[in-house]
Amino acid sequence: MKNRGMGSVFQPTYTERDTDGKKITKVCTTWQIKYYVNGKPIKESAHSTNRAVAVKLLKQRIGQVQAGKPVGSQVENTTLFEILEMVTNDYAVNHRKSTPSFAVKRLLDFFNPDTKTREINSAVLDRYIKQRQSDGYKNATINQDLSMLGRAFNLAADAGRVAMVPRVKRLKVSNARKGFFEVQEHRAVLAHLPYYLKPLAEVAYLTGWRKSELLKLHWRQVDFEKGWLRLETGETKNDEGRPVSLTPELRAVLEAQRQRVREIEKATNQIIPWVFVHFDMTHGKAAEGSKIRSYHTAWNNACKNAGVPGRLMHDYRRTQVRNLERAGVPRSTAMKMTGHKTEAVYRRYAIVDEGMLREGAEKLSAFYSRRSE
Repeated sequence: MKNRGMGSVFQPTYTERDTDGKKITKVCTTWQIKYYVNGKPIKESAHSTNRAVAVKLLKQRIGQVQAGKPVGSQVENTTLFEILEMVTNDYAVNHRKSTPSFAVKRLLDFFNPDTKTREINSAVLDRYIKQRQSDGYKNATINQDLSMLGRAFNLAADAGRVAMVPRVKRLKVSNARKGFFEVQEHRAVLAHLPYYLKPLAEVAYLTGWRKSELLKLHWRQVDFEKGWLRLETGETKNDEGRPVSLTPELRAVLEAQRQRVREIEKATNQIIPWVFVHFDMTHGKAAEGSKIRSYHTAWNNACKNAGVPGRLMHDYRRTQVRNLERAGVPRSTAMKMTGHKTEAVYRRYAIVDEGMLREGAEKLSAFYSRRSE
């Protein structure tokens, strides 16, 4: 059945043999459409027995062709698994340090891997969000999944594998951690840490660097002569290099650690490139001079004994941002020191506590006093 200027909608015919072996012609109940892309005819099932549905789909395809959007069976048959695989490959090709595996697994646990991308729309994503919230997932985790899905659709659109990219919403995140250390709390945790972990905790407190960055530190990155501690390009989460000046406190910690490592090198007749290593260990545990890889049990026990259970070493990062804000360090400089690439993320760490509010009130009071003189 023709629709002038639109291509056509039709019900295909097929032949069967009856019980006498005679051929008979039958008509499919499902409608199909036919349209043209660059002069080439494209046939596609409307997956419906309703002619109006087929006409509507044909109009949609004609509009997509005129807009230069990809259409056809390849687009219609693209699966969720295929576009998520595009994201995984994109991470690998661009040497991203993180991996999308957890978000991909959560998405594939909910959706069938063979789910057609054309079946995923805003209503489906709303059901995904509702179910994940019922499962106990936090909004931040759900946002990771949605972001991964949005990235997958964008890559697929660039490759001409999907015709439409659904609107992927972002949920409000209000579950960000707010932990940070006061000086006395930091000192209490230090007192309960094993001897070999104290330098790591002190440098984390003084720099606010990520634990992954600190555990990979080599002595070649510590320049005592010029007074710098450096992370080279490619060694940080955001791939940007980062130097920090050796303050007297930071220098004292690192110089003491250098002396300890030299003593281990001399006693064990080895060269140790790592800044943070095991030492003074008892039999059956890590060898002296070996790189620190995990410390969570020792850290959790120290926090519990210090009266601050549940704290993370990452809370030192929040603490450093707060201290930089308190000290009045310009935000652009502070972000360079801590390695925050965007101000939006930095602001999440710039926690305003009661002490900072009290300091602000005192400064405002002093300002009014000067104006009244």
